[in-house]
Amino acid sequence: MIQINRGLCPNSSALASGNYKHTDNKDALIQSNFGKCMYCESKITHIDYGDVEHIKPKSKYPQLKFDWENLGYSCTKCNRQFKNDNYDETTPFLDPYSDNPSEYLIATGALLFPKHGSERGDITITGLGLNRPSLIEKRLEKLNEIDKVIKSCYRTNNVTLRNNAINELKKEANNDKEYSFIVKSLFILQEIA
Repeated sequence: MIQINRGLCPNSSALASGNYKHTDNKDALIQSNFGKCMYCESKITHIDYGDVEHIKPKSKYPQLKFDWENLGYSCTKCNRQFKNDNYDETTPFLDPYSDNPSEYLIATGALLFPKHGSERGDITITGLGLNRPSLIEKRLEKLNEIDKVIKSCYRTNNVTLRNNAINELKKEANNDKEYSFIVKSLFILQEIA
């Protein structure tokens, strides 16, 4: 999970008229998330429409149903299978639009852990299924691909080629890339950051 800038609501009149799923607003959320789920960082748009997610569930907070600051973009698995209407005001899930997830989460390999025993980090990981087997598998595939490239980079004796390859590889940790949070962690461990 990475920190995201939601930006301004492009069509506030749609919200005012009771349409939180309006195309303009959903597209803005998709763009702010780089087409990824706000929670698990899986790319969505190439396989699904994704959900306009209510950070505080509309069933418990109907007054926030059309509040731009309460909307996000997520995959249906994180939103419907795991989060659903679960939300605890005293220890809420991380909101990547207002929280910096790296203050609450760390990645070791393909797994997420709460940073310094963070209760919010732990509740977010558990409640959203952020270490579910299928997600761990996808993250592991990504890490294995990157690890192969890292090994290739360091096998060459040509420093210029190595540096060029490493600089290209660093792009895989950009926020628009799938699972960038865990990739950044791998780069830190490999002293590539």
